[in-house]
Amino acid sequence: MKKKIYFGTNLKMYKNIRETTEYLKTLSGLTQDISRDSIELFVIPSYTSLNAACQFTDSRFITLGAQNMCWEEKGTFTGEISPLMLQEIGIELVMIGHSERRHVLGETDEEENKKVKCALNHGMTALLCVGETTKEKDYNISDEVIRTQLKIGLSHIPVSQISRLWIAYEPVWAIGENGTPASAAYAEEKHQTIKNCLTELFGETGSQIPVLYGGSVNPDNSVSLISQPSVDGLFTGRSAWNAHSFNSLIRKALT
Repeated sequence: MKKKIYFGTNLKMYKNIRETTEYLKTLSGLTQDISRDSIELFVIPSYTSLNAACQFTDSRFITLGAQNMCWEEKGTFTGEISPLMLQEIGIELVMIGHSERRHVLGETDEEENKKVKCALNHGMTALLCVGETTKEKDYNISDEVIRTQLKIGLSHIPVSQISRLWIAYEPVWAIGENGTPASAAYAEEKHQTIKNCLTELFGETGSQIPVLYGGSVNPDNSVSLISQPSVDGLFTGRSAWNAHSFNSLIRKALT
């Protein structure tokens, strides 16, 4: 049986409420004929769009996620979002440790670990992002950086909870409008590093954790990336922000 392929996108600080709900409605309609036994499709909108998105999106076809989350249920955390607040509107997926949170806003591996544990303890799916910077790649320490992010970020996570854990490998140098896509061979190499580390942490069960590639995924490289044996899905940026383009990319990758 073919493995399920994961397709997702993070809308970052783009699309208002109307644009988000229209995008989700269109994407859901375009992809509705694709069996969800074959794919897991998820979208991570802005906070202000989440409530409306949940009301207008059928969770059987698209899973909605949050871009970040506090590690506490409540308290003096001005500007943060609680897991209880996300669950109240129906969110079951949260992204943790995106490179912009780490490198622009200064989040640490220890903070990501607290968020992962909080998400899993609340029955949510945690999508932990890892990846090296250009400087780390140039120093040839990519594997060490990735393994450190995983080992600290997943510290003290019980094996019983990892069925709700996803990993996204997003090399920092490959993200964004000026990013340079990783070659399929490089992506496969790093995905193998991740899977080996997950097996070290969780035993053979760790090999079942889906690992997605993100970083300038586009229609031209989607097939070569998803064809790699260790790449379980594609976490797509601006190439997915038009529903018709994302639908085309998904179908091309499935061929």
